[in-house]
Formats: sequence, structure tokens, C-alpha cells
Amino acid sequence: MTIAVRMEFDGATLAQYDEVIGKMGLSPEGPGPAGSISHWAAAADNGIVVTDVWQSREQYEKFANEQIGPLSKEAGIAGPPKVTFYDVHSYFTAGSGA
Repeated sequence: MTIAVRMEFDGATLAQYDEVIGKMGLSPEGPGPAGSISHWAAAADNGIVVTDVWQSREQYEKFANEQIGPLSKEAGIAGPPKVTFYDVHSYFTAGSGA
């Protein structure tokens, strides 16, 4: 089942986020990892918030355990994020332009 994941990283910075993304071999507006449908990140009042849509919770959890957790720790992000899961009813893919 397709899921959305909201991750709240208290005390984290966008510079740390950029470091983690670079270590993952990803780049802004580029393709995501296998199983990922969409992704966005933004500064929040107390850190950063990241929201993803994944093809399944299992794919997200594998990526989180192998990549997000260890690389966030390497970048100096303290503690795991607050994670909220949602079952996705519907989503859109990239548009074809105007």
C-alpha cells in the first residue's frame, strides 16, 4: 500500500539536510531512491520537516534504516525524527507542463 511519511527533525538545519542528501547520492529535483514517489523538505519553527510518498511502508523503513538514520547521525542530527505515517488514497505524478 502506498504511504506518506512526515518526518520532523527537531534542531536540524537545512545545511545538515543537504549534507545527508549529498551522502545519499541524491540531488534537488533529481530522481529519488527506488520505491520513492515524491519528496519535499522545508525549514520549520524548530528544525526541518520532510514529507515523502513511498510505494510501501517496507520500502521506506528499509531506506530509513540503511540510509536516513545512519547518515543523519553522521551529519550531527541529534536523535531520530518524529515520524507520522498516512495511508495514501491518491497522489499525482509530475505534470506535462502548460
